[in-house]
Amino acid sequence: MDVTISDIEGFARKVEEIENQIAKEIVGQRDVIRQVIMAMLAGGNVLLEGVPGLGKTRLVRAISRTLALSFNRIQFTPDLMPADVTGTNIVVRDEKGNSRFEFQPGPVFSNIVLADEINRATPKTQSALLEAMQEHTVTVSGVTRKLPQPFFVLATQNPIEQEGTYPLPEAQLDRFLFKILVGFPSLSELHHIVNMTTSGNEVYARKVADAQTVMGLRAVAVGIPIARSVQDYALRLVLATHPEREDSPEVTKRYIRYGASPRGAQAIITTAKVRAIMEGRYNVSFDDIRYAAYPALRHRIFINFAGMAEGKQPDDLISDILSQLKE
Repeated sequence: MDVTISDIEGFARKVEEIENQIAKEIVGQRDVIRQVIMAMLAGGNVLLEGVPGLGKTRLVRAISRTLALSFNRIQFTPDLMPADVTGTNIVVRDEKGNSRFEFQPGPVFSNIVLADEINRATPKTQSALLEAMQEHTVTVSGVTRKLPQPFFVLATQNPIEQEGTYPLPEAQLDRFLFKILVGFPSLSELHHIVNMTTSGNEVYARKVADAQTVMGLRAVAVGIPIARSVQDYALRLVLATHPEREDSPEVTKRYIRYGASPRGAQAIITTAKVRAIMEGRYNVSFDDIRYAAYPALRHRIFINFAGMAEGKQPDDLISDILSQLKE
């Protein structure tokens, strides 16, 4: 679709309204809120990583209220089965006593699915989400069913407690558009959180959009142009994460075992478009690419033994690569 100036202005106003409503329930974390909205308007799934108690579940609930989208929460545990996620066929009897199979939809049949502590479930159960995350369909007993649109998986995991967990395989990590790190609040934010939650005067987000609004905003974002030089910069960034390439930076060859997939490039481009229009601009800038690079790539590059021994983090390596990449 052709995007007009009025489309961009309306997009920016609506997103600001959405952000402000979510901020009523979530103190601070403005970057986290913005990045989740960017990923959702780009049509992607989000992995939220942070220690317990930082409001990750509350954030997802606030988003579902603000956007008036159906919401289901799945608490991932080691005994959770794939059918508990996708649904299954059950035997039902009609008034004449005849038996037949009827599909009972699982919690994945929702606009927003919160996969809480996703790394606590077994790989078999984690894999039940793969088709839903990529194709937005669920196949049970050979029958494929479409999920409601828009559809997002927002998953959480705890970075410090690894006992009894099953690390997400690379194939599933790659299906998350963004991995967002949820940091600890500052002293002033902590005061605000305690005052808000212990005084009995909590404020809740109100509806300012719906499913049709989200799909419309997504269509506008797709139409934002990107200059060939800016797109080339993003693609060279992804290629620079591959240690087997001769022209890759020395930091890549020294510390990275595997680089980002083509989905990493798609994630950067689509979310950079959303960021540009969120800020009222008609074109994607190099800064948009750099901003999107961290959440889009931090779960798609895999550090080798040397990097782990020296305590290197993905964000450190992304910063080093960006510093050496010419516009």
